[in-house]
Amino acid sequence: MTARGLGRDADDLDVEEALALVKRPAGTETAVPQPSAGAAPRAAERHHATPWPEARAIAARASRGARRRPPVAVSLDAALGLVLAEPLTARTDLPSFDTSAMDGWAVAGPGPWRVRDEGVLAGHGESVRLDDGEAARIATGARIPPDTTAVLRSEHGRTDDKGRLHPLRDVAHGQDIRPRGQECRSGDHLLPPATLVTPAVLGLAAAAGYDTLAVVPRPRVEVLVLGDELLTEGLPHGGLIRDALGPMLPPWLRALGAEVVAVRRLGDDAEALYKAVSGSDADLVVTTGGTAAGPVDHVHPTLRRIGAELLVDGVKVRPGHPMLLARTKEDQYLVGLPGNPLAAVSGLLTLAEPLLRTLAARPVPEPYGLPLRDAVQGHPHDTRLVPVAVRTGHAMPLHYNGPAMLRGVAAADALAVVPPGGAVKGQDAELIELPWTSAGSGACFT
Repeated sequence: MTARGLGRDADDLDVEEALALVKRPAGTETAVPQPSAGAAPRAAERHHATPWPEARAIAARASRGARRRPPVAVSLDAALGLVLAEPLTARTDLPSFDTSAMDGWAVAGPGPWRVRDEGVLAGHGESVRLDDGEAARIATGARIPPDTTAVLRSEHGRTDDKGRLHPLRDVAHGQDIRPRGQECRSGDHLLPPATLVTPAVLGLAAAAGYDTLAVVPRPRVEVLVLGDELLTEGLPHGGLIRDALGPMLPPWLRALGAEVVAVRRLGDDAEALYKAVSGSDADLVVTTGGTAAGPVDHVHPTLRRIGAELLVDGVKVRPGHPMLLARTKEDQYLVGLPGNPLAAVSGLLTLAEPLLRTLAARPVPEPYGLPLRDAVQGHPHDTRLVPVAVRTGHAMPLHYNGPAMLRGVAAADALAVVPPGGAVKGQDAELIELPWTSAGSGACFT
């Protein structure tokens, strides 16, 4: 959070005020705003700002041709949330031998059967062949003895007083036996490259004989926290406020698939910002605040100084209008987030998420939407991103959704994309799920 908020008009003109500007009755002279020193720059910002859907598309395309770091081999316990760089190919038959699907008896031939004294347990080697009319106790997952006809489940058999086993129902040949290679044969392609590693993928890889996986490495991200007004502990005092973005952004970026290599607090020092950006070897630099045109907003001058290519300079979205995306080097990018917390979240999901997704070769999420439980007031020109709670069959807009507020998004499951002009009750709204609520996201916070 910043005390400056990057300039109120530049970032978050209240929706009600914006609507008032376009709805005032004709002839109401006293309602006409007088020109101010900042009016021309704000008009220019609106002129060159990128529509929200286009900004996300630019961010997704920006790194498509970037030179990615080579695949890395990681242990299974470190692969969650990464993306396969190579096909997952079975290194063994699954199962690798005929195995019992149930606890019960392995039987040979028609019953009743003589029951052997020795049973067959999982993890043991090949057992003695069964003769016709013989049975042996067997555990789930145990290797089937040679010449076994079927497995009789424990609940489907009984023994008489002479120890002979009788079936309580018909026994089909091969019943409750998982034959070798039922799931796959050695060499079968199980999953293609670019598959997101989920817990189920880890289980399949282990079963298929893998100790490590070849994956696309996480994009390396450096976070630069700007602002002299920020405290790292204690209560706000004397015009100083607590930094909300320093604690919030690193785990959020990790949940989006990034490796956060550094979090640096630079204050409002233009030279420190220049050295940090020009000296960084991260794939993505994320800055907080400083993207407007105030006396201590140093992001734009720094980008000009290093000769960066500005790809997105302002987005038609509220909150978060003054966000930006730049290519700072051949294979490095910078996302400039606004300083207000919810505005920064908007920038993170608008520009950083698509860029990181492409760098990490993560799959594009399927479009997802729900009807709104309540109407949502819109901005006359810009898209709004509004925190919502997902309930059965609908999305409930949450209060406390101002640019400087986190109370709404802290209780949210998603952000609803509200088009210019607003949305009525029951209208379907596109939802951007938050990474810790997304099914199959593979979100990782470590």
